[in-house]
Amino acid sequence: MPQTIDPADLTARLIRCPSVTPEEGGALVLLQQELEAAGFDCTRVDRGDVANLFARWGEKGATKTFGFNGHTDVVPVGNRDDWSVDPFGAEEKDGQLYGRGACDMKSGLAAFVAAAIDFVRETPPEGAVILAITGDEEGEARDGTTALLDWMNDAGERMDVCLVGEPTCPETFGEMIKIGRRGSLNAFLTVTGVQGHSAYPHRANNPIPAMARLVDHLSSHALDQGTEHFDASTLAVVTVDTGNPATNVIPRQCRATLNIRFNDLHSGTKLTEWLRAEADWVAEEFGVEIGLEVKISGEAFLTPPGRLSELVAGAVEAETGLRPALSTTGGTSDARFVKAHCPVVEFGLVGQTMHQVDERVEIAQIHRLKSVYARILKDYFT
Repeated sequence: MPQTIDPADLTARLIRCPSVTPEEGGALVLLQQELEAAGFDCTRVDRGDVANLFARWGEKGATKTFGFNGHTDVVPVGNRDDWSVDPFGAEEKDGQLYGRGACDMKSGLAAFVAAAIDFVRETPPEGAVILAITGDEEGEARDGTTALLDWMNDAGERMDVCLVGEPTCPETFGEMIKIGRRGSLNAFLTVTGVQGHSAYPHRANNPIPAMARLVDHLSSHALDQGTEHFDASTLAVVTVDTGNPATNVIPRQCRATLNIRFNDLHSGTKLTEWLRAEADWVAEEFGVEIGLEVKISGEAFLTPPGRLSELVAGAVEAETGLRPALSTTGGTSDARFVKAHCPVVEFGLVGQTMHQVDERVEIAQIHRLKSVYARILKDYFT
């Protein structure tokens, strides 16, 4: 009988694959080999410069299908000299496994792959298990999970429910499940006035006061007070710049960028309309032109507490002794795409070191995460 899959060993092998977005780095090749050896049907779903992997155990169209979603790609390491270890060396020290992606999210990926393989080998379920694994979560995310879902739709593949294995716990393993995410919107403002000499301001139209009025007005506005499952929406001005090194020149243009994290009271379209109205008001008051470009990374969404969140919370509590909070905090994840396909929740490790220098994960925690995922599969199919 085949040995069970060691999720920490699989994490280490994945870390040694330098899969910085959008490079595949050998990570998906490694996973495909492991999954095919366990009887999964695998299909590479590559689009653009991005590599993705779809894997299914069981019959297509099975009456019960549980899905996992995760990513192999990682952010750049930054300055290697700042690391105390090889970022792709998967070095073990003091019970910790080091390397880029150790926390976000090669450990979570290894845990659900290991749990799925062992589960179908030891207790083959009446149903199917699907793994949708992307190489484009940390980048633009145009050709990652969206490409997998597009391919699944065309191929007639379907998940009934899905668990995303991103890190979800702020400090203690088992303390939090994500049942939704805030939306994210980036707005790029350009105020255009008239350039001139700073000694003769009446001959110019300085765009900076108009921009100052606009960003102060926007950032001082309370978008809402929060909802039952979401914190209050936030707006942050992240940069204001003229690109002007001279002290005797009034610049022609001033640019600013802001980010809005919004709850389910708003949509990207409605927020864009609000920003445009505010910009038009300031433009008229100051006699300037204001350009607005908006990029919406994702809309706010919620999987209402119910059977899926109860299934995951029950497994977490059984394995850790903690009853996890149901949260919508944090940034965005690929769950924002999956939610249009099926109910989705997220559960994973403590995320304190993700994207940091000397990123690392507690080895024992990887094994505990595999146990949680294994219990979720067992409980779902029984």
